[in-house]
Amino acid sequence: MIVCVCNRVSDREIARHAHVGMSFDDIQLELGVATCCGRCEGCARDLVAQCNASRPVAALHDAGAADGRAWAHA
Repeated sequence: MIVCVCNRVSDREIARHAHVGMSFDDIQLELGVATCCGRCEGCARDLVAQCNASRPVAALHDAGAADGRAWAHA
């Protein structure tokens, strides 16, 4: 679902950034969420908080890299 209509930012984009440990401020700078009218800020902040609470800062390495498997982005 689109959270930020002004910048067309979806909940999936916000969640993906939050799951790698980015703060709301980092996500706001990166995606532009809540930088125009501001109506989405509460929803976006709640989403970031939920993602950070349910999943601690993710490691940015591939566990399969040790055995030579390549990691592909979906």
